[in-house]
Amino acid sequence: MKKLYIIRHGETEYNKLGMVQGSGIDAPLNETGELQAEAFYQAYHHIPFQKIYTSNLGRTQQTVQKFINQGIPYEALADMREISWGSQEGVAFTPESSTEYQRICESWTQGDLTAKIQNGENPLEVAERQKRAMDYILSQPNENPVLICIHGRAIRIMMCWMLNYPLSHMDHFEHTNTGLYLVNWTGSQFSIELFNETSHLEP
Repeated sequence: MKKLYIIRHGETEYNKLGMVQGSGIDAPLNETGELQAEAFYQAYHHIPFQKIYTSNLGRTQQTVQKFINQGIPYEALADMREISWGSQEGVAFTPESSTEYQRICESWTQGDLTAKIQNGENPLEVAERQKRAMDYILSQPNENPVLICIHGRAIRIMMCWMLNYPLSHMDHFEHTNTGLYLVNWTGSQFSIELFNETSHLEP
């Protein structure tokens, strides 16, 4: 069995302001995000992680930097990046500007997984590259447990295909900045042990 500790990155100003980031905006953590990263580190630094994986966006590496500083081997995988929201990236959520974003998300919920925003990605494309990255991670010997830091929509998509849910059900999987999904891989299937665990964020 291999244990995968999969977390979302800490908060950025884009998160705080309700703006779409996607894969095209490489925003750093804000002060709250740094505190969340510290809280996660304090809660889980005792876990003997053998490898750390992040996306190739800085906010994921920044979230787990204290673990990396311990000397744990680290690798950034472009295939683990957030979904591309194309022309909606950097746009604030307002009734006027978010209509296209909401329309696409509704299309996915209704089962049209080929829909995507102009210059963006759809869930099928994200799942395909995630599976490629996960195959690589699972093929590495002597890496157990593993810490993986990725993104919100990416986690929703990943949990669906890991558990054989239709991707149209992705919104059933909640995510919080530095929320943890603890996933077990038996060699043939995945199971979730912890579901968006956030007790490290409690005062």
